[in-house]
Amino acid sequence: MDSTYKSAGVNIQAGNETVEKIKSLAISTFNKNVLSGIGHFGAFYGIDLNKWKNPVLVSSVDGVGTKLKVAFAMDKHDTIGQDLVNHCVNDIAVCGAEPQYFMDYLAFGKLFPEKAEQIIKGFSIACKENNVALIGGETAEMPGLYDENEYDMSGTIVGFVEREKIIDGRNVKKGDVLIGYKSTGLHTNGYSLVRKILLEKFSVNDKHDLLELSIGEELLKIHRSYLKLIWELKENISVKAFSHITGGGIIGNTKRVVPKNLQLKIDWNAWEVLPIFKLIQQIGKVTDEEMREVFNLGIGLIAIVDKNDVDKTFSLSNKINENGIVIGEVI
Repeated sequence: MDSTYKSAGVNIQAGNETVEKIKSLAISTFNKNVLSGIGHFGAFYGIDLNKWKNPVLVSSVDGVGTKLKVAFAMDKHDTIGQDLVNHCVNDIAVCGAEPQYFMDYLAFGKLFPEKAEQIIKGFSIACKENNVALIGGETAEMPGLYDENEYDMSGTIVGFVEREKIIDGRNVKKGDVLIGYKSTGLHTNGYSLVRKILLEKFSVNDKHDLLELSIGEELLKIHRSYLKLIWELKENISVKAFSHITGGGIIGNTKRVVPKNLQLKIDWNAWEVLPIFKLIQQIGKVTDEEMREVFNLGIGLIAIVDKNDVDKTFSLSNKINENGIVIGEVI
């Protein structure tokens, strides 16, 4: 039998079919700044020089880690893309940036066009919600590197911020207040520990008295975007810093935007820890210290503001149905 690329596990036809399936999803996110369609060697994005005076490009690249394993077990692929886009958006929004476009990388053991379409549907949903254009990406089939029912992904986001409006924590001072905003669950961090604790004992379809949904559904809750909230706050008050709570927990992430001579004092009793975290700690016998280092514990974003701006921060948050909680201070 003659050797072919298909016999080696790479199906060019499936790749072409995937491109055709996803074109309309990507195009649905385009805005007037997108200068090319899907299929060119590079993607083109114009800059509105009338809007920006002294723009700085802000970019971030990320993945969703082993949350993918839960998606595989649930055979549910339409939310994991939303996780990735929202995570990337948050990472540059906390710097004061306005996200512009997103690009993805998908690598499959075996490319199933319908599965790829579901993932990219998730990208397009989140891109539209964040007013971001999905302008390109790469879909690879890599037999032997991944199991045929598995895949990996990463995403890159690019945005602009006016140089004088960069938010980087340089003005944080003693006495500033930490206001926390709720997460939907684990977001995209801590899944290796969670799988060891929960998925060696339970099935993704199992239910537990502490949870409203099945364990799998709880673990696949979408990593939320804080873009609208960040925008509302930064346009109306002088926010000292924002912290997106990802791997490393509340202290690990927030100390990145606090000057080295200052510390954080967190009131760990200021909010009700989400049930999923209670279950993880209970089943895994995990210490408080480890829980705080690995998970967001129900707080996905922190705004650091002057103590005189706390009431206004709450007022602005409430306007868009966000409930802030004072969770600590800078000392």
